[in-house]
Amino acid sequence: MHDVTLSPAQCRAARGLLNWDINGLAAATGLTRKTISDFENGKAEPRPRTVRDILKAFDDAGVTFIGAGEDSPSGGPGVRLNHIPDSP
Repeated sequence: MHDVTLSPAQCRAARGLLNWDINGLAAATGLTRKTISDFENGKAEPRPRTVRDILKAFDDAGVTFIGAGEDSPSGGPGVRLNHIPDSP
């Protein structure tokens, strides 16, 4: 996992790729629903450790975050699913 800036939109998109609701991400990270919700809704800036925990959970589930201009000079930030995660 390389150094990535995580936006609220990327977090929501990554959850969507995995079909996770906020409860799913909370369970995968050990964070509270409120912490995740406040971040995704732009109500709070997460601590660096919170971002690391979120990124690790997504990385473990096969999600890659793409920085602006990483895939093409005009492309914005995004997310990609590297593999289909195992069903629970």
